[in-house]
Amino acid sequence: MAELKIPTETVSLPSKGLLYPETSPLAKGKIEMKYMTAKEEDILSNANYIRQGTVIDKLLQALIITPIDYNELLIGDKNAILIAARVLGYGKDYNFKYMNKNGQEVETIIDLSKLEDKIIDESLFKRGSNEFSFTLPHSNNNITFKILTHGDEQKIDAEIKGLQKVNPNVTTDVTTRMKYMIVSVEGKRDQKDIREFVDNYLIAKDARALRAYYNQMSPDVNMVFKPEDEDYTGEGINVPISLNFFWPDSGL
Repeated sequence: MAELKIPTETVSLPSKGLLYPETSPLAKGKIEMKYMTAKEEDILSNANYIRQGTVIDKLLQALIITPIDYNELLIGDKNAILIAARVLGYGKDYNFKYMNKNGQEVETIIDLSKLEDKIIDESLFKRGSNEFSFTLPHSNNNITFKILTHGDEQKIDAEIKGLQKVNPNVTTDVTTRMKYMIVSVEGKRDQKDIREFVDNYLIAKDARALRAYYNQMSPDVNMVFKPEDEDYTGEGINVPISLNFFWPDSGL
């Protein structure tokens, strides 16, 4: 019997690999993925993974052939892999609904393969370094920040959940995320100094400015589309990653 093979595809990363260490396979700016099989569909229906909120990560890890450190993946690159997994598994056409200006629910379909990467200013990137300098416009404090990875997001989620258990009435999403984004304040890299700065000295106007600059710098897939609908007058709609993203025939 001839050796059976599963087809694969090369997926380009929005970061182009610029922010990864040169020793990382991700520095090449692309990875190899295999097509989804029945085995991966078993992952999607695994009740434990769904309950734990890890089902998508388990799926992507099973589909990625390139030997990478999954925790090292930038969130924008992970989004590109997520979309590629959907296209390879169930095709490029994605149906979903949105609300028009009249409050009416409209069903539409988009071609996921036509979603483009965000335009980034590569001149501000230093190959192999995931650090960016930014002067906060109101306090004039100079900080260095990084683009968050999957591993960072896992730590952020765990810390937020832990804090909510201690005090359910307090929301710490914004400050916790800032504590992981910022890697130095006025040259100080100690976590104690960074956390004290975020908790006591980072004013709201500066926090908003930093988030805006971070979003501008962060490589990602542009998930905004403009409906071809005369009743829609907005700037665009974010493509929703709903339950039927990987189960297009489920009717959910």
